[in-house]
Amino acid sequence: MAQDKERTRRALLELQRRPGNDTCADCGAPDPDWASFTLGVFICATCTGIHRGISQISKVKSVQLDAWEPVEVEFIGSTGNDAAKAKYEQKVPPFYYRPTASDCQVLKEQWIRARYARKEFIYTERQEPYSAGYREGILWKRGRDNGQFLSRKFILSEREGVLKYFNKHEAREPKAVMKIECLNATFQPVKIGNPNGLQVTYLKDNSTRNIFVYHDDGKEIVDWFNAIRAARFHYLQVAFPGASDVDLVPKLTRNYVKEGYMEKTGPKHTEGFKKRWFTMDDRRLMYFKDPLDAYARGEVFIGSKENHYLVLPGLPPSTQGYHWQHGITIVTPDRKFLFTCETEFEQHLWIEAFQKAINRPMLPQEYAVEAHFKHKP
Repeated sequence: MAQDKERTRRALLELQRRPGNDTCADCGAPDPDWASFTLGVFICATCTGIHRGISQISKVKSVQLDAWEPVEVEFIGSTGNDAAKAKYEQKVPPFYYRPTASDCQVLKEQWIRARYARKEFIYTERQEPYSAGYREGILWKRGRDNGQFLSRKFILSEREGVLKYFNKHEAREPKAVMKIECLNATFQPVKIGNPNGLQVTYLKDNSTRNIFVYHDDGKEIVDWFNAIRAARFHYLQVAFPGASDVDLVPKLTRNYVKEGYMEKTGPKHTEGFKKRWFTMDDRRLMYFKDPLDAYARGEVFIGSKENHYLVLPGLPPSTQGYHWQHGITIVTPDRKFLFTCETEFEQHLWIEAFQKAINRPMLPQEYAVEAHFKHKP
């Protein structure tokens, strides 16, 4: 009896090490140590928690800690992560966001439910909500002045090339019109203080504008997110007719390179340093008084080393008026920008983020951004 148990355990551990099974079937996290014995997949601890919510479909056990029946191990052996992927991901639209291990809970949960519970990627007729090219609904939007979330009607129209929202549900004129061409959306549950919090940004007069929204229903907010990605995908297909899906998909939406507090001083370097919230979005470094501000106080373009951009640890020797000790100097063709970080670790992370942008050659369209860029004091 003990021998049989040991044989079963060894067989399971062998299956766990097989290529494809060595990362989580749902989010790609390395070394998953749980498995669903009804779906035949190895999954990480985070995704296991979500699988428990679809227990009518997925039954989970710990690879190391639970007792396994030979028939369960046999089923996983005949299935595994790669076979499950082939079965449940037959018709994933190219624009649909596949979450990674670092993504937030709502994205992972809706991906898992879409795959196994709703079977959206086996039957295309179940995908209508986000691929229709038009979407209308109510989202809770954070007010610019008072910070309260109020219900607002949103319309996404691929045909018009815009996302718009209305302050009153019966209003004819939208409060804001955001062009799909320059739209971005990224989940920000911690910053917004809601597990389904989504930050939408767009360009107006070449400056970034933020709006913060959520919906109580996880499926609804993820459908909105994928609808924005679908609209962006179709816009880019028209704009770049020769580009492949592989080229376009990374351009649909993007997470920020880095966010956090730093101190900054003004262009003369004689003003006192002020604490600001910074967001690095591709080559745009924006700063805000508060993380949930609608408008950036200023933006700095981070170009490439070929164009004489440089990042240096520390501050010029004559600098005064700073509180945090870990300085960063960004040299641009026009001027130097001085920042300080609270810890050496934060300084290291920011320098790494800046250096990556500076090491990357500029694309033709980025020269146009640089030319239009307004350095705000």
